[in-house]
Order: sequence, then C-alpha cells, then structure tokens
Amino acid sequence: MAPNGVLRNLTLALVAALVMLGSLLFIALKLYLRGTEPAGTWDGWWERELRELREQEPPGSAATLKQVVVLGLDGAGKSSVLHYICSQKARTSIPPTLGFNSAQLHVEGLEMDLLEVGGSSNLREYWPLYLSDAHVLVFVVDSVDRSRLLTARQELHALLAEEPRLPLVVLANKQDKSGALSTEELREELALHSLSGQREVFLLPTSATWASLNTATSVLHVKSLLVTLLSQP
Repeated sequence: MAPNGVLRNLTLALVAALVMLGSLLFIALKLYLRGTEPAGTWDGWWERELRELREQEPPGSAATLKQVVVLGLDGAGKSSVLHYICSQKARTSIPPTLGFNSAQLHVEGLEMDLLEVGGSSNLREYWPLYLSDAHVLVFVVDSVDRSRLLTARQELHALLAEEPRLPLVVLANKQDKSGALSTEELREELALHSLSGQREVFLLPTSATWASLNTATSVLHVKSLLVTLLSQP
C-alpha cells in the first residue's frame, strides 16, 4: 500500500492537471466563439474591446473625465472613426449606429467619454441636448457625398449656434475614396471660415479604415488631437 504522503501528492498533481486542462478548454472555447460570433452581436464585441482597453490602465491611476460628442450625418463614418480611436484591430465592416454608441478610453491620464449619436433625420433634432456636457465636438463629414454637403453645413452651424465656444474638430472622412473633396474644398463648402475667432476649429483629413492607420489620414491623428485639446486646463 502506498504511503499517505505519496497519495496526497498524486491527488494534488491530478487536481492541478484537471484545473489546467479546464482553463485551456475555456480559453479555446472563447477563441472559437469570438471567431464565429455573428455580425449582429456588435454590442458584446464593443464592450469586450473597451474592457480590454480599460484593463491596460495602471491600477490606481487618477484620470480626469472629459466628454467628446461625435456627430455627423448618417453614413459619414462615425462608428468607424470611434472604433479606430479606441482599437487598432481590423474590422471588415462596422454596422451603422441606430441610436448611439458610448465608449470610454483611458489615455495619458485622461478618461475620454466618447458619445456618438446617430445621424438619421429623426435623431438630429436631439443633437443639441448632448452639447451642454461636452468638452469637444467632433463632426464627421463624408467627403464623397457631395449631394448632402449643404445639409451637413446647415446641421453643423445649427449646433455651433447652441454652444458658441465649444472646440470643434471637423473630420473630412473617406479620403481614401475616389472623388473625395479636399480639406480646403470642404472648408469652403462647410463655411468654416465664417466661424467666430473665439472658437478653436480644426479640420483633419481622415480615412477610418484599418489600412489607413499608418497614413497621413489616420484616425490616430484625431486621437492625438483630442488628447491635446482635453489636456488643456
């Protein structure tokens, strides 16, 4: 008969092996489900992305909460901009926002509360309600959609009339597309030259795609600008 000490060691080794096997199976199952997750489960994927980003922040770090409101007509690419500000993982497609997306991002001692509100006609009347708590307004424009530039300009100027001093970042999006208007052309089309000198105004060319992250039109430049603006006292 084996001594009690030997049996105890064998039992502990067996339990440890079973725990390790269970952990490996759990990880494998998560990876499998993540790869086969249907496109409709965007909210769950988005929450996991944000949780991973939050876990990268050192424990006990003190962050200052600043809100960024992201607006623009439907189809301008707001959801893609928001995704690549928060994550550099490639996405083949990003569903349009039917209501709103909310994301929090910790970076350089700041906690950005990024709020994207849908741009369909029935949602635009609610846009002004989100400006009072905002520190920066990001307005995304489809540089290829010339037929709706007048509508974009009217909506933008109506917003700016609500908050005359709110810093403005306009994104000339979809610069990777053929026929996209340049930033100078969009400056004229959106009448940005008519804005009061008391407001900080920035116009950036962007391509909210994974392939463009290392180019001059990378959304990461937007992220850097937001950090700079929100770091101001």
